[in-house]
Amino acid sequence: MASTSLLKASPVLDKSEWVKGQSVLFRQPSSASVVLPNRATSLTVRAASSYADELVKTAKTIASPGRGILAMDESNATCGKRLDSIGLENTEANRQAYRTLLVSAPGLGQYISGAILFEETLYQSTTEGKKMVDVLVEQNIVPGIKVDKGLVPLVGSNNESWCQGLDGLSSRTAAYYQQGARFAKWRTVVSIPNGPSALAVKEAAWGLARYAAISQDSGLVPIVEPEILLDGEHDIDRTYEVAEKVWAEVFFYLAQNNVMFEGILLKPSMVTPGAESKDRATPEQVAAYTLKLLRNRIPPAVPGIMFLSGGQSELEATLNLNAMNQAPNPWHVSFSYARALQNTCLKTWGGRAENVNAAQTTLLARAKANSLAQLGKYTGEGESEEAKEGMFVKGYTY
Repeated sequence: MASTSLLKASPVLDKSEWVKGQSVLFRQPSSASVVLPNRATSLTVRAASSYADELVKTAKTIASPGRGILAMDESNATCGKRLDSIGLENTEANRQAYRTLLVSAPGLGQYISGAILFEETLYQSTTEGKKMVDVLVEQNIVPGIKVDKGLVPLVGSNNESWCQGLDGLSSRTAAYYQQGARFAKWRTVVSIPNGPSALAVKEAAWGLARYAAISQDSGLVPIVEPEILLDGEHDIDRTYEVAEKVWAEVFFYLAQNNVMFEGILLKPSMVTPGAESKDRATPEQVAAYTLKLLRNRIPPAVPGIMFLSGGQSELEATLNLNAMNQAPNPWHVSFSYARALQNTCLKTWGGRAENVNAAQTTLLARAKANSLAQLGKYTGEGESEEAKEGMFVKGYTY
């Protein structure tokens, strides 16, 4: 039986606290050889290869003031669930129509700096026959790509999961770069009600680190996303404890794999109580806990923190982001939202051609609200009742 809690003694966590040796690990040149700690000086590795300057530039472009990421990388199965909610069949034509609506929204690039795509979308054209990647680039939006292959059961754990997709990743990322992608996303999850076990946390951190190193070697900025699921009745302090452990482990392995911190982006969960907790947190409380976590665990070399919404309502996700930007931060603190940008837009569209303009207007309004939140200037005025609807789904799969 795997350990039931990270807070219990764990030889894995004891050995891999990233703070040990951080003076060596954190001083990584962008393209020079890096010497691993406790190894002979002849054992050197290359960091970030020939793409170092491009990686830094791409990361800074995405982490630009007043802009964030539109996550539209739902798998075809998940996209089908969204379409079913408005009475549409899950066909390629319907997925194409909806994705065309999103990428072609006039002026979207004013608020959105990057868009994460599913593989089908990366190679797909709009309903007008133009490559979706080209439509994004024309709007000054950097195309990205989901590269993981989903979650599967982690044998030996507390009914937890691990993320697959490392096999063949190098060739896939090289092909995605040629197709126009310039950043990548890999989502793994940590479940608090299930422990989390030290095994699951180590597996999540190692997988993220290998993915990040491979992506950088192909010229793609990796988004590092260990999502701490909202599932559970735990309080906000428990979420904070687990998040500290997870991010310590993640950065230990990122450093071991010579990932260049200036050429990555993070996609963390906000520190909130469990979705089924009797306690609720104000935006100010969420901001205080989350910023404390970032300051204790995230090196300032990382250019951007692009939060996931994780089932929060559109309004809640925006209010929490705004609260985190009321004072200067060492990083660009922004958003990488899927449901929290698309929910009202999808309902407004309803699969009808005559509703496309109205749906795009709704998307732009949501994107603008989060743009203002990134600048710390969001007021919450004029929000609809739909924006207040929670979107938490227990055991959510992407």
